[in-house]
Amino acid sequence: MRNINTLLLALFGLVIFQSCEGPEGPQGIPGEPGINIVGTTFEVTANFTNENNYAEVFDFTEPLVDGDALLVYMLEESPAFPGTFAWRLTPQTFYLEEGILVYNYDYTVDDFSIFLDNSPINFSTLDPYYTTGLEFRAVVIPSDLATNARVDYSDYEATMKLLNISENDFVRIEPKK
Repeated sequence: MRNINTLLLALFGLVIFQSCEGPEGPQGIPGEPGINIVGTTFEVTANFTNENNYAEVFDFTEPLVDGDALLVYMLEESPAFPGTFAWRLTPQTFYLEEGILVYNYDYTVDDFSIFLDNSPINFSTLDPYYTTGLEFRAVVIPSDLATNARVDYSDYEATMKLLNISENDFVRIEPKK
């Protein structure tokens, strides 16, 4: 009996609240038409040498907003399909005869660096394939999208689609001297 009374009370409350109608409030301020968030994008070529301590540093064209995130993708040949290249999210790890090689990055609001991470490998003995003329793309993720859990940022194409980035949006920048 107690359950029936609770059920009837809940149904009565639901009917009362659904039948309540009041006047509409004032219309809000119209939003900006066509606003679209586009991440800032850069394309760089890196050469890792003993002279630059196996790291290249690049200045942003404008400082980042505090809270923005940076993703760096490396252009790498597919091991399954030689001659086919794809953008892969760093850090990127390679298992070589000499040991484990890791390409990594870090950033501040003013610049970012791409480097060969600490490793037992003597970097000076690496084949130039691993140290010379490597292509990277850096993508700034605006702070309001940085925590978007619905996107797999390791998926280059999905990230480009989310940020509405096309091939023409990448700005080529040179390393700091």
